[in-house]
Amino acid sequence: MTDDLKCPNCGSEHVYEDGSLWICPECAHEWNPQAAAAAPADEVRPGVRDANGNPLSDGDSVTVIKDLKVKGSSLVVKGGTKVKNIRLVDAVDGHDIACKIDGIGAMNLKSEFVKKA
Repeated sequence: MTDDLKCPNCGSEHVYEDGSLWICPECAHEWNPQAAAAAPADEVRPGVRDANGNPLSDGDSVTVIKDLKVKGSSLVVKGGTKVKNIRLVDAVDGHDIACKIDGIGAMNLKSEFVKKA
C-alpha cells in the first residue's frame, strides 16, 4: 500500500486496492486514482444542478423556487427564501443538498426546487 494515497472523499489513509479501483473502508468510496489525477480538483459533482440546469457546488447560495412543506412539522419553507453556504451530499431519497435555513434549522433539499442565487 502506498503511504501517500488517501481517500478523496473523507481523507482516510486506510485505503486498499481492488482490481483497478481503490476503496475506502471508512466511507465506502471507490475511485480510480488515474482518473482522479486527470480530473480538476474543484470538479462539480455530475448531475447536481438547480432547476434551471446550472451546476451547483459546495458553498453556493441558492433560492427556493416554491413553497416546501417540512416533513413532520407544520412549518413551510416559503418560495424566495435564500439559503447560504449549501453542502452537496449523496442523494438520500433525492435530497442532495444539506443546508441550514434561518427559523427552521438544518435540513436537506432537492436540487430541483432551488435556483442558484
